[in-house]
Parts: sequence; structure tokens; C-alpha cells
Amino acid sequence: MKAIYIEQTGGPDVLQFGDQPKPVPVAGQVLVKIAAAGINFIDTYHRSGLYKIPLPGVLGSEGAGVVEALGSGVDTFKTGDRVAWAHGRGSYAEYAVVPANQLIPVPEGVQLQDAAAVLLQGMTAHYLTHSTFPLKHGHTALVHAAAGGTGRLIVQMAKLQGARVIGTAGSSEKAAIAREAGADEVILYREQDFAAETRRLSDGVDVVYDSVGASTFLKSIDCLRPRGMMVTFGNASGPVPAIEPLLLSQKGSLFLTRPTLAQYIATREELEWRARDLFAWIAQGKLTLRIEKVYALADAAQAHRDLEGRKTSGKLILSI
Repeated sequence: MKAIYIEQTGGPDVLQFGDQPKPVPVAGQVLVKIAAAGINFIDTYHRSGLYKIPLPGVLGSEGAGVVEALGSGVDTFKTGDRVAWAHGRGSYAEYAVVPANQLIPVPEGVQLQDAAAVLLQGMTAHYLTHSTFPLKHGHTALVHAAAGGTGRLIVQMAKLQGARVIGTAGSSEKAAIAREAGADEVILYREQDFAAETRRLSDGVDVVYDSVGASTFLKSIDCLRPRGMMVTFGNASGPVPAIEPLLLSQKGSLFLTRPTLAQYIATREELEWRARDLFAWIAQGKLTLRIEKVYALADAAQAHRDLEGRKTSGKLILSI
């Protein structure tokens, strides 16, 4: 089968396109013929070595396709079922084996490409807005990269929860996308001091959702009201610096968390809850997707360059 794999960590140039053995499902696994794979920052972390994976390895955490074969003991799916996943390994390929307990059925009315586009970022947005800091009417949230793949979904879910949203964006074009998603205010961070603007627009926000990392982390803390929560969940500009816990006290008895999706879909019940909400909202028109670009599998390296260059304002997809 054709696949994108790495033999060493590094920049986009380490991505190789070529033949790899077609995987065979063992007990508890399902072989899926992949239709589309989502491209996410976690893939670039695996590629760069920030997050370690066994080498050589096929990249890709998120995908959607059709069940082709079942390993022993799997009775929850059958061949021909349409499925998607967000936390597997090896979706940059024509085939992947995925643990059955990580697969989600894709309902009628949801395209496989849309399922591959929404599951990882959508469930991330879901746990952030519904579990890490459950938003409700009266809350104000600061959402960095509000026009990005995850940020745009956070904005929409925050509005579904009745919260006020202040977003940040890097250009007027991206600001328009964030407003279209529902952001009440958008700060152009390249032209304005986002901390000062946030304070001007609020008495301090209840929560900051920050996927950018190093370049925004410390100033984001200054945007919080007393006892607010700083949620750092990504490293687009690099890992955040170390801080002394005393700083949280000095800034107003703040809370700080660094969550990851795995712990928020650790049970089958949570996984199904989050995916069920996403697919229902898409079907009802309450959640809209923005697929920025669809790449051929062989062009995965260019997709990584575009993602890391922050040239995009929506989801990137590999069509397989």
C-alpha cells in the first residue's frame, strides 16, 4: 500500500511517500480502507520528535473509511461499515488497523471527508468547552487562533453554550472567518496588544483556550480574571516556558491546565458522547466545517509546511 512514513524525525522533508506493508488486523483490531485523513498539529509533533513514536512509522492520527476486515473478537462492526477515528495511528496511508474501541460509526448524512475533518479537532473543542472549563451563559472566553481548524470549532461550541467569545486572529481575512463562526470580538494580534485589548473589552476573561503556545502563553495569563483558568493545549509556536506556581497566586489565584484529548475520551461513554454531539450538530446545521484544502497523499509534506507556516484558516485533509 502507499503511505507517508518517517524513518527519522525532523522537518517536513523527512516525510517519505512510498510502499509499506498492508497491515493485518489482530485480535480487537479492524482493518479500514481509508477514504480521507485529517492533518493535525499532533502529526507535526510526531514528525518533529516533540512527541515520540516508534520509528520507522506511518504518520496520521485521524481518518475515516470503510471496514475491510475484522480481527478476532470484534463483533461491534462488520465489513462495509463506515467508520472514523481520532486517536489511532497510521492514517496517512491507504489502509490502517485501528483498535475497535477507538472507532466511531459514521451516520448516514455525514460524508467520510467531513468525518475525517471534524473528529479530532471537534472532540478537542468539545472537551475544552464542555469538560475542561464547561462554558455557560455569562462566561467570557478568549480563543486564540479563532479562525483555525480547532479555534473555529471552539468559537461555535462556546456560542452554543451561551458564552461570549473574544477571538484572536492574524489578519483581517481570518478575523472575518472568526466573526462568521460567532466570535463577538476579534483582536488582530499582529496590530494590537491582545492582552491590553482583552482587558479593554472585559474585566478579565473566565478562560483562555490557547493552542499557540510559547508566543501567547504568558500574556494570556494577564487576560484572566481572578480564579480564571488558563488552558494551554497546543504548541503551534513552540512549547510554553516553565513558570513558578507562585505566579498563579500573584495573578489572581489562577488555575492552569495542559489537557490532551486521550484523557477526555478514555472511556467508551465519553468517546461516543463527544462524537455523537459532533455528528448531530453537523446534521442539524449547528456546526459548520471549513475544509481549507484537500491534498493528495503524496503531498503531505506540503500540507505540513502550510500548517506550520500558519497559512491556513481551516481544516487540511488528505484524500486517499
